[in-house]
Amino acid sequence: MKENRFGWIGFVAGRYVRRGRKNSPSPFLAILGIATGVLALIVILAVMNGFQLGFIESILEISSYHLRLENFPPEKTAELQEKITAVSEVNAAVPFREFQGLIRGSRGRQQAVLVRGLPSDALETDAAMNAKMEFESGSFDIAENHSIILGSELARRLSVRPGDEVTLFSISGLLSGAADAEDDGETQAGVFVFTVTGIFSTGFYEYDLGWGFINIEEAASFAGAPPALGIKLKNRWQDKHTEGLIRSALQDEKEISEFKLSSWRDYNRAFFGALRTEKLFMFLLVGLIFIVVGLNIFQAQRRSVLERREEIGLLRAVGGGDTAVRLIFVWDGVIIGLIGAGSGLGLGLLIASNISVFFTILEGIVNFFIGILNFIMGLFGSGSAEEFAIFSPAVFYIKGIPSRIIPHEVLLIFMFGFLSALLAAWFASGRMSRTRPAEVLRYE
Repeated sequence: MKENRFGWIGFVAGRYVRRGRKNSPSPFLAILGIATGVLALIVILAVMNGFQLGFIESILEISSYHLRLENFPPEKTAELQEKITAVSEVNAAVPFREFQGLIRGSRGRQQAVLVRGLPSDALETDAAMNAKMEFESGSFDIAENHSIILGSELARRLSVRPGDEVTLFSISGLLSGAADAEDDGETQAGVFVFTVTGIFSTGFYEYDLGWGFINIEEAASFAGAPPALGIKLKNRWQDKHTEGLIRSALQDEKEISEFKLSSWRDYNRAFFGALRTEKLFMFLLVGLIFIVVGLNIFQAQRRSVLERREEIGLLRAVGGGDTAVRLIFVWDGVIIGLIGAGSGLGLGLLIASNISVFFTILEGIVNFFIGILNFIMGLFGSGSAEEFAIFSPAVFYIKGIPSRIIPHEVLLIFMFGFLSALLAAWFASGRMSRTRPAEVLRYE
């Protein structure tokens, strides 16, 4: 019964949207504004998430791990690894040693490098790290003595490839026991020669330029390379909970008070904070579109109320209450919001899911006009413009345009677009309460 009493509200609101308004902007412009805002925000945040999560995952899966255990006796490494791996929330525990060094290629070029010693089966133990490392040549072969794998940019800087030799020494100190080494003018204490067995790429410039991996047993010979355990979790967001489980598993160790167990949140805190701030400000800046569109809808609805005073008076005279008549204009906003936010959502997800294709088409259109311009300039003997690339490899260190769609962010964007229209219509329809049927219809 209630549905029949108020079913006419949607019918009247739909006619108002279809017919538009006499002296007010068309509802189509409001729908277009909301759709554009939702579309832009979904695509921008998807690309930003792609870049940011790519960097964050490179840091967590290759560099800092999810948890780190440090400051323990080297002889307890295997025992601690076994106990930590037995914790249900732990995916892998990899022993490692690392130190700062200086590496020199065969042509005399040299570069500062962070060298990490790992077991030869590290990629088999740590599947996530294996997924983030792509080998351009060679393989993760550090089982043989004096083998090293280098980042792709570092290998290019040193002009080396698999099979070439590089000279490495630790900045932190000399090789233990190297004081007895012969000094022939080229070899000195603290210097060691390694053979390159692989060249990897992570997509993160800092690692590709400044990282190398050797066998963990050889890393133990370098000063400043204490043992540590890199722990990977099944869910990195459960780091604090898992940290408590690991401490419980190690509570029978006498040296537990000396252990240092730290989370990925403690590493690169400034970097993660900068990324979060950047994303927040981008969200706010693009979100201003919704504020502008909401104000336009508010003004349009206010004009609509004034234009339809006679119709409002007639509806109230035949029994339509204040709330029922007001809901007509609120439904107007609901329809605009749903159509605008829904269409923007659909197009945004379509583009964000096929971002590389979208940018290829966009670059093709721009380069088509550049080609026409070059042809015209060629007729007059002028120079030609270069082809356009949105993310040129000469400027950006990327092989493709990443995109990550996060469901709760998409839902939030949709709700912002929808609520901007709904709230604007609600506040604009507040003039209903001041419309008196008798005064409106007196001269009709």
